[in-house]
Amino acid sequence: MADKALRVAVVGAGYFARFHHEAWTRLPRAELAGICDLDAAKARAAADRTGTRGFADLDAMLDAVAPDLVDIATPPGTHDALVRRVAARGLPVICQKPLAPTYDEAVAVVEAAEAAGVMLAVHENFRFQPWFREARRLIDAGRLGAPHGITFRLRPGDGQGREAYLNRQPYFQTMERFLVHETGIHFIDTFRFLMGEIRSVSADLRRLNPVIAGEDAGTVVFRFDGGAAGLFDANRLNDHVAENTRLTMGEMWLEGAAGVLRLDGRGRLWWKPHGGDETEHVFEWRPRGFAGDAVHATQAHILAHLLNGVALVNSGRDYLRNVEIEEAIYRSAREGRVIAV
Repeated sequence: MADKALRVAVVGAGYFARFHHEAWTRLPRAELAGICDLDAAKARAAADRTGTRGFADLDAMLDAVAPDLVDIATPPGTHDALVRRVAARGLPVICQKPLAPTYDEAVAVVEAAEAAGVMLAVHENFRFQPWFREARRLIDAGRLGAPHGITFRLRPGDGQGREAYLNRQPYFQTMERFLVHETGIHFIDTFRFLMGEIRSVSADLRRLNPVIAGEDAGTVVFRFDGGAAGLFDANRLNDHVAENTRLTMGEMWLEGAAGVLRLDGRGRLWWKPHGGDETEHVFEWRPRGFAGDAVHATQAHILAHLLNGVALVNSGRDYLRNVEIEEAIYRSAREGRVIAV
C-alpha cells in the first residue's frame, strides 16, 4: 500500500486544529478532504486556507467526502460522542488529547473504538518533537550511559492576569483540572518515552492565577522502573529564555552516568560529559508547524501505521496508561503521599 493516499477529514477548526490542517496538506500520502466545525464561519475560513471543503455538520461532511480517516481536534468534552459517531461508520480515528475529561470516560472512548473494530490513535505529539526524538536516539546509542534522572521546568509564561489563555484556548480558564490534565499529560508520555515505565508519583499542585478554575503550578516527582527519578517542575505564569516560549515550553536536563544532556528554549541540545565542558550537540530539525513540526511527524507516523503496518506507538489502549498516571498524580496531591502506579 506504499503508493496509496488516504482521504482525511478533520473535525475542529480552533487554534490547535490549524496545525493539524496544515500538516495534512504537506503529507504526500494524505489528501485533506474536508474540515468541519460547529462554527460554520471557522470551518469555511479553515477550508479556504487549505484548499478543501468546509462543513458545519459532521455527518454531512462524512457523507460528502467519504474519508478513509477522521482526525478529531476538538475540546475533550466532545471526544466521546464524536469518536462513537465516527467509529459507527467503521472509520479509523485520531483523537486529540486530553482523551476525555475523566479516566472512566477515556476508557469508554477506547472501548467504543475497540467494539467497532477501528483504529483509535491519540494525537500525542510531544514525543514526536525532534529534540526528544534525538534524546531517545542518544540514549539508545549509549551516549548518556545509564540514565538516572530527568527534570523538566515548564515555563510557557502564558498564564498571567485576567486575560490568560483567552486569545488562544479560552476553555483553559474553566477546566477544573488544568496543569496536569491539559499540559502535564504530554510530559507523562514523554518521560515514559525517554526513561521507561513509571512506578510511583508524588505531587504538590497549586493555583497561582485566581481567575482560572484549575491548578496552574506544581511539582511532580516520578520514580521509574529500575530506580531512576524524574521531576516535573511547572508553572504557566513565568517564562524562560526563548524567542518563542511555546517552542519547547521550558527546559530539560537528562542525566546519565556519562554526563548531562540539556534542552534549552530554542530547541537546542547541549552535552556535558562528566568532568568536561558543555558543548552544543547539533542535530537537524525543521522550524515550522508546531514545536519542530511535531504535528506533522505524529500524523506521518499514523499514516505509516495505516499504509505500511508500522507499529502504532500512540494507540488509545496504550495511552490509557498515561491517564492512569495522571489520576495517580491528582490523588497524590489530594492525599499528600506517594502513590504507586
